[in-house]
Amino acid sequence: MNRTENKDGRSGHYVRQPSGYRAFIPASLPPNPSLEFSDLLREKLSQADYALGRLDGAVLTLPNPDLFVFMYVRKEAVLSSQIEGTQSSLQNLLSAEAQLFDPDTPKDVSEVANYVRAMNHGLARLAEIPVSVRLIREIHAELMKGVRGGQLAPGELRNSQNWIGPSGCTLATATFVPPPPYEVPKALNDWEIFLHDGAGLPPMVQVGLAHAQFETIHPFLDGNGRVGRLLIAFLLTEKSLLSKPVLYLSHYFKIHRSEYYDRLQKVRDAGDWEGWVAFFLEGVIEVSREATQTAALIMRMREDYRSRIIENLGRAAANGQRVLDQLFDHPIVSVATVRQWLDITPAGANQIVARLEGIGMLREITGYARNRRFRFEPYLRLFEDVVG
Repeated sequence: MNRTENKDGRSGHYVRQPSGYRAFIPASLPPNPSLEFSDLLREKLSQADYALGRLDGAVLTLPNPDLFVFMYVRKEAVLSSQIEGTQSSLQNLLSAEAQLFDPDTPKDVSEVANYVRAMNHGLARLAEIPVSVRLIREIHAELMKGVRGGQLAPGELRNSQNWIGPSGCTLATATFVPPPPYEVPKALNDWEIFLHDGAGLPPMVQVGLAHAQFETIHPFLDGNGRVGRLLIAFLLTEKSLLSKPVLYLSHYFKIHRSEYYDRLQKVRDAGDWEGWVAFFLEGVIEVSREATQTAALIMRMREDYRSRIIENLGRAAANGQRVLDQLFDHPIVSVATVRQWLDITPAGANQIVARLEGIGMLREITGYARNRRFRFEPYLRLFEDVVG
């Protein structure tokens, strides 16, 4: 077979296949020659460590950090799925989860809901097994179950060639062709060994390298991008870089989409691991700062609305506070939901909802006279300003 190597074969080789196309066979991690930690790269690593530490501290000061995780998982699900072409919004997802269905909801909301399920499955399993090939196969099965691409062997490593490129491209014209299927098990085995060994590299650098290598192997017929982005949160949690899984880079990758793909391709074509790691660390810095700010805004908003409820709801203030606490994990509601929470009459529930609407905490979103739905407006705005 004819081989066209990248610079010094550092990240792997292109291998001409019998049918004529060239597929990439990745070299195992860590990079050889070793990563060159320039002053710039060391500075970025230091900043990323500091930003991640501040985020971890900010989240742990929240009254209920798990509710912050609840929303961040869903924000990530929406953004990561949008990178793959879905149209569903955060509100669409939350409405579907609350079983408050809207005929105008995009059909692809089930794909986003699957992402949430895959994320939660993976986080629960981390208590039992490490990040591994076994775990990513389980996550992939949850992600692809019953949705677009679900016929493409959920949870199974591919047994045919896939490729990456613009719509309509072929193996011969693709931007990138991952390793042939018979190379995938070995590549993943080497990848898993690196996950647990790390070669003495800083943990955050290990995470960045592992993500890029996974995307290069592209072990499934569909869903590789989403699984690869999920892996970042799992690895940061497993390596104790975060106490709670609240760092998701899909927003950064979406904004810098062209550079994201270019950086990955430069690793393959030129062995430029340093350029990729610098890009990855910059993402950690940006997103950590953004999430830390959101955590602070949540605390401020929560205290603001506690005060408004006391000032405006009189004898109903206790019930208003109970609704406020529930809204953090059920931010799309109906009057019937509020009635159930408080165990009060329909008239009483309508009155509480109307008064919370009056202080700007809830906003009606259907325009209907009956079967109305309301959203926890100030809370969802904090996340939607990022999701778009």
